[in-house]
Amino acid sequence: MKAELIDLITRVIQVLQINIRWMTWNLFLAFIPLFLSVWLFRRIKKSRSWVWWLGFAVFFAFLPNAPYLLTDVIHLIDDIRAIQSVWMITLVLIPVYFMVILAGFEAYVISLINMGYYLHRIGKSQWILGMELITHALSAIGIYWGRFLRFNSWDFVTQPDAVITQGIEEILGKQPLVIIAISFVILTALHWLMKRVTLGFTRQGYKGIGINSPQTYVKPQTLD
Repeated sequence: MKAELIDLITRVIQVLQINIRWMTWNLFLAFIPLFLSVWLFRRIKKSRSWVWWLGFAVFFAFLPNAPYLLTDVIHLIDDIRAIQSVWMITLVLIPVYFMVILAGFEAYVISLINMGYYLHRIGKSQWILGMELITHALSAIGIYWGRFLRFNSWDFVTQPDAVITQGIEEILGKQPLVIIAISFVILTALHWLMKRVTLGFTRQGYKGIGINSPQTYVKPQTLD
């Protein structure tokens, strides 16, 4: 019994050691657009120089890396087969995956919240929904490129010809379009939910410490 427990703990540690490498790297990529969104959309200056537009392009190139973590759940299946312990899977493996995937998707949600804040600030509030839907569509394509074609964000610079030719050719097939459409629906639904949770939690947090919540781009309701 003791030998079996030691063997189980050893397998769990080995799995976590392997996972922490790709999880750390994927989270790093997921947080790049979040940091860029703060610089692009939260600063006071309204001028948009070529540097701003370059940052905006990099922001969209890296943004799919945040929701891409949703697809890393496929690694969970292999890890479950490797560990084969209900308690270890429930108490260790699933919580680790949940926190990593949630952190990545939350980076995606906050990035879009910051973009919506910027649009509201420059008087383009009516564009927010449309930009969110466009972003979901582009991210769904980016997820497909990353998961199935193994493209990276920097391939737009290192091999743009392959991204344009192979990437476009691949997504025109029936199966890729179905996968992209399903990804779009999932992103739209999860973003809708997490956006409200995030904004609601933020407002509650400010109320809890006894100060007024900062203005967001959501237009407040008024009483007649």
